[in-house]
Amino acid sequence: MSDRHNGIDSQEFIEVIGAREHNLKDIDVRIPRNRLVVITGISGSGKSSLAFDTIYAEGQRRYMETLSSYARQFIGEMERPDVERINGLSPVISIEQKTTGRNPRSTVGTITEIYDFLRLLYARVGEAYSYATGKKMERFSEEQMRERLLIDLAGKKVSLLAPMVRGRKGHYRELFEQVRKQGFTKIRVDGDILDVVPDMQADRYKVHDIEVVIDRLSINPQNPGRLFESLASALKIGNGVVMILDMDTQRMTTYSKHLFDFDSGVSYEEPSPNTFSFNSPYGACPSCNGLGFINQVDEEKVIPDPSKNISEGGFAPLGELRENLAFKQLKVIAKEFKFSLTTPIKDIPQEAMDIILRGGGQKFAIKLGAGADDDAIYNLAHEGLLKMLGRWYEETTSEKMRMWAEEFMTINECPECHGFRLRKESLHYRVHDRNIGELASMDIAELVDWMNKLNVFLSDRQQVIAKDVLKEISLRLGFLMHVGLEYLTLNRASRTLSGGESQRIRLATQIGSQLTGVTYILDEPSIGLHQRDNQKLIEALQQLSDIGNTVLVVEHDKDIMMASDYLIDLGPGAGKHGGELVAEGKPHTFLEKHTLTSEYLSARRSIEVPKTRRAGNGQALELIGAKGNNLKNVSITIPLGTFCCVTGVSGSGKSTLINETLYPILRQYIYKSLKPPMPYAEIRGLEHLDKVIEIDQSPIGRTPRSNPATYTGVFTDIRNIFAELPEAKIRGYKPGRFSFNVKGGRCDVCEGSGMRVIEMNFLPDVYVHCENCQGRRYNRETLEVLYKGKSINDVLDMPVSEGVEFFQNIPKIYRKLKTLEEVGLGYITLGQQATTLSGGEAQRVKLAEELAKRDTGRTIYILDEPTTGLHFEDIRHLLEVLNKLVERGNTVLVIEHNMDVIKVADYIIDMGLEGGQRGGDVVCTGTPELIAKHKKSHTARFLKLELKG
Repeated sequence: MSDRHNGIDSQEFIEVIGAREHNLKDIDVRIPRNRLVVITGISGSGKSSLAFDTIYAEGQRRYMETLSSYARQFIGEMERPDVERINGLSPVISIEQKTTGRNPRSTVGTITEIYDFLRLLYARVGEAYSYATGKKMERFSEEQMRERLLIDLAGKKVSLLAPMVRGRKGHYRELFEQVRKQGFTKIRVDGDILDVVPDMQADRYKVHDIEVVIDRLSINPQNPGRLFESLASALKIGNGVVMILDMDTQRMTTYSKHLFDFDSGVSYEEPSPNTFSFNSPYGACPSCNGLGFINQVDEEKVIPDPSKNISEGGFAPLGELRENLAFKQLKVIAKEFKFSLTTPIKDIPQEAMDIILRGGGQKFAIKLGAGADDDAIYNLAHEGLLKMLGRWYEETTSEKMRMWAEEFMTINECPECHGFRLRKESLHYRVHDRNIGELASMDIAELVDWMNKLNVFLSDRQQVIAKDVLKEISLRLGFLMHVGLEYLTLNRASRTLSGGESQRIRLATQIGSQLTGVTYILDEPSIGLHQRDNQKLIEALQQLSDIGNTVLVVEHDKDIMMASDYLIDLGPGAGKHGGELVAEGKPHTFLEKHTLTSEYLSARRSIEVPKTRRAGNGQALELIGAKGNNLKNVSITIPLGTFCCVTGVSGSGKSTLINETLYPILRQYIYKSLKPPMPYAEIRGLEHLDKVIEIDQSPIGRTPRSNPATYTGVFTDIRNIFAELPEAKIRGYKPGRFSFNVKGGRCDVCEGSGMRVIEMNFLPDVYVHCENCQGRRYNRETLEVLYKGKSINDVLDMPVSEGVEFFQNIPKIYRKLKTLEEVGLGYITLGQQATTLSGGEAQRVKLAEELAKRDTGRTIYILDEPTTGLHFEDIRHLLEVLNKLVERGNTVLVIEHNMDVIKVADYIIDMGLEGGQRGGDVVCTGTPELIAKHKKSHTARFLKLELKG
């Protein structure tokens, strides 16, 4: 609350007049320009409707209108948001929570453009080394070659040779004839100089080295004309390479215009940035096509149980015995090797197993069926089951077939490039003894250290060339450090990033672009960020506004709110009970207002610390020796029957430990899941659990067709009610008539989605209302069937809280909707498109779906940051729901940074001490009171303040 908060009155404003989008109630808002402004309020109060659906949508629409009418005809018209007018709006850039994309080729390095600059660095100052001998490669200009020859071989007799073939088989009849027609009389084949004669050929089955003898001469420094002409001819014919044979000593010297290893003959092309791109055929590893991993058929998945026989489905891809070509083939093989289809697989002779799995070149004839005169050949034995599965996976055009084949495969690191994604030539260029793949594998903090020391190891020439590139790389790395992402690596796939991480990467990219006069809109940038790193993020946001941008942040974090220049609070409730401007002002004046937000900010209201901590039911789950990613042989104990919280700075190994190690172990034990966990030594206490439920933040669906009603299954019950109505029975409508996913009752133009997708090519796809049904999804006849005066579309447009009242007499529907309301989602509509739900909302829809089921009292619930998108009051409701689960004997395991959750936990496992390679250890464990006393823990520092408060 420094003098950043002063002087706002003299500034211009962005004026939003009469905003009515979604639940906004005709509100007027004045937002100070070139300031950090936070929009807050309880979940569903209309924050995103104001920031994204009104201000951002209007900015995007205005941008579209600047395009020519020719361009607009391909894009279509963008709908104007429901607002009277917006004054003073500058160009708008939205930085949302959504993950950056599913493309495995997209990485942290490519999104931030740091990898592009590294490619340029290696193309310009990288030194090439031979992959064959490890020696540094050399190249010469023609001028340098002339000077060397005149000095080193003055007065000596030499032969100038142009290499044509190196280490390849063939008879080369055409090559010899071509050389003869060019007028050359001598050729050197495998070290012997021969006369070129008609019909000359080499042994086609032997490996040959062939060079054309361009000239034989004595080198005379006083009259070098002939030497220079012959050298030029040799370089032209030898494609930039010439070999000089000293006739007296028979010593051969090779010169090349290209990068060349004279010992092995390995030559590299001139490096360009594409040489180091895994998305280009010039740089990508040919084995994995630049992905860094390959899918390989796993024999253990093909034969999960060797004690089974072939008839019982011992070969999993083939299934149980039936009449088809594969089993006919197996019968023939069985007859040949004297076993039967009822012999356990482990007892089948090894030779037969090798033929079945790997093929043996042996063909077994089988009849295609009655009436087939000739034997038909079916080559399971020739190709082998493992190769066949691999071929089906590679060649099929059917997604279903590919997914089926994938069940028998494992993802392994590419043996050719060892996960670096690049061809071997690209990985043998070095800057200060590091190749580009090694740099991409360093975490950001380690890479910054390496870059800071680099100049000392570069030559003067390299320093001049690299100066600007290094400056750009260092700047961008600095921005990533600023937003608390020093634990990430450049080769980290963007699809593995959380919503908060991907948003902060885009924020760092925008800071790097140094744009001014822009309105930035961010959606909860503090997600996934430890309290320790909050200050860095606040500084980054302030930096954006200080250079002349308006930064609008939808946020619930206390620190960011108090550091802002202006606060806008929407409410007072959610859904139809919200959409009003309840308070606004600078932080210090805002605290004096009487709203839910100001009450929590001023500590007049708070989430209470429990008086006692649950000790659990006396049983525990022990994970011993976890070593995945950056974990350093970690062992943890989780007391069952408690509310357990895993904390630690970003990148300390929380997700690796819980989501990638513990959860897959539990899934394998309880549900026989095939997904392998990260490496670990031992697990104890599994017998105390009979159900595991993970609730993450991934979307509940990727298209507008998916919504909370379909995901929770409540829509099926609603459709059944409509199908039972007298009007529906008279018309002969079945439940399917009320589905928007099948033909019949849905709108034929938008096929029941209510929206039409407009592909923007250079921007994200835009969804607009269907002009035929006006977004109502169904045709007129279907909408005429009413239940309590509401059509099926009216029910889908109903907020959950209204649905609770509407269906209160139907227990099956009421229970599911009531659970959605209890987790703080009373404001979302039943048919709200999955694409419009935030990560936190999607997670709570999943939580509600699980809570509506009967728990066993021996269930473990795993949640990853469930407070995302939640106001202080919503967190209080969520904690009540989670505590109810624990009271019923279940275990709740939460990965969380929010202090309101951490302080009410029964048991805490704190990871750290830092992120990335400097993390991966358990710092401390115990009750919040015990953790708060720890001297080194970053969590302890902030927890101590909460417990005192």
